[in-house]
Amino acid sequence: MAFLELPKPGGGHTSVSALLAPGVFDGLSALVAEQAGAGACYLSGASVSYTQLGRSDVGFADLTLVADVAARIADRVSIPIIVDADTGFGNAINVERTVRVLERAGAAAIQIEDQRMPKRCGHLAGKSVIPADEMVGKIAAALDARRDGRTLIIARTDALAVEGVAAAFDRAARYLEAGADALFIEALRTEDELRSAADAFAARIPLVANMVEGGRTPIKPAEELGAMGYSLVIAPGALARVYAFAATDFLATLLRDGSSRAYSDRMFDFDQLNALIGTPDLLERAMRYDGERKEAAE
Repeated sequence: MAFLELPKPGGGHTSVSALLAPGVFDGLSALVAEQAGAGACYLSGASVSYTQLGRSDVGFADLTLVADVAARIADRVSIPIIVDADTGFGNAINVERTVRVLERAGAAAIQIEDQRMPKRCGHLAGKSVIPADEMVGKIAAALDARRDGRTLIIARTDALAVEGVAAAFDRAARYLEAGADALFIEALRTEDELRSAADAFAARIPLVANMVEGGRTPIKPAEELGAMGYSLVIAPGALARVYAFAATDFLATLLRDGSSRAYSDRMFDFDQLNALIGTPDLLERAMRYDGERKEAAE
């Protein structure tokens, strides 16, 4: 399993070279991200709900589903996998199990948040949060449960939309003191709020910036966010949104024309897709274990 090393600010400034982790949702999307050069990938609860269930991000994805998807991804790629564990799927005791299960599945970093169950997407209205003391207990449980100290625990607060910026920052400070490896203040609404969060925390702990197309937070390039002090930039649902858009357009064309011919310059053909996923190498390796076919080939 590949472990995740987040860039940390040094000296008296907060500028870092932020790691950009694209969101993935299955083995193929993770493989494409790895081959594109991503240094890590992010498995979001939202993308699991969108792609595996065809449902909204309102707490439908459970631990078993998330762990199954994470394990399939870990079996296919070598880059670190950051797994969104939502609320930890329960109280502190549930968080212990969640961390053990996701670590076994191949997670290099596990993110938990302070929403009440059932949770909902951080950029949807109507969220509510648990008491900060309860979340501190969850963080402690997560840290105690991990088998390897290199597995990172990311603490996310959704309090900004519920209690305001000052309360969200107060919670983030509590979570830092509790020993979280990174902080994620969800749904910052302006560039000023992004900068204020970085000014408050980036010199002390790696910070996560969440880029959601059409969400509450302004979209900024990873380089610019790194200059503010953010260590990790995630685009959790971008690939799922691209997929849904492209699939909608393709299927309209297919059903209209009765053929995929008009789309041939915008898709892989049979051989190209097999090359992407490594079928020729797979078949070559299979032949090494098949004595009869190996002799025939020779």
